[in-house]
Amino acid sequence: MDWLTPQIQALAWTAMVIGFVHTLLGPDHYLPFIALARARRWSRTRTLAITGLCGIGHVTGSVVIGLLGLAAGAALNHVVELESLRGQLASWAMLSFGLVYTAWGLRQAWRDRRHYHFHAHANGTTHLHEHSHQREHAHPHLGSNRNIGPWALFIVFVLGPCEALIPVLMYPAASNNFLGLAWVVAVFSVATISTMLVIVTLGVKGLAGVKQPHLERYAHALSGAAISACGVFMLLGF
Repeated sequence: MDWLTPQIQALAWTAMVIGFVHTLLGPDHYLPFIALARARRWSRTRTLAITGLCGIGHVTGSVVIGLLGLAAGAALNHVVELESLRGQLASWAMLSFGLVYTAWGLRQAWRDRRHYHFHAHANGTTHLHEHSHQREHAHPHLGSNRNIGPWALFIVFVLGPCEALIPVLMYPAASNNFLGLAWVVAVFSVATISTMLVIVTLGVKGLAGVKQPHLERYAHALSGAAISACGVFMLLGF
């Protein structure tokens, strides 16, 4: 294993730390999945599958752009600038998706509002009945919009950059150590996606124990607000 040099081993450890810290400190890597899983009542399997798919898209986008830039002979600062531009696009996409989803959630909450009807009997007595159209159904009618959320998140994550990864890729790429390069990318990918999956699992499990019936009809709007906040934090560089 001549390709597994001390330099590659050091870079692999660095990539693992970058993947873990980059994910842990970026709530946009897990908060949208936790919020949507609660609002849309995703199963744990569906939640983790969507999270994993978006994680793969995130890592692949960063690696491909970085390698293409380095292969084209672009200077490191130019590649980082390109990653920064992708970050801006991802931030605005996240914010836009969050705002649209918030508006849709508020519309759903309005439709689900409780109202009252008087019901008169033949004997002259009257009753006041609480009524909610949406609560007559045990499941939400999302129609053709059911898959919009996951695909929107996937696009955002493909656009999302990881500037710190680019310098780590430079040494194995410049020395034509493609096996070493693949190893560094694999370590970074596993660290990033595993951290996303663990945090999302813990977050979904934690929220499952929170029962707030009076807020249930605002679940979609609150999810949209959380996603919008992630977009704002991304724009501010957090």
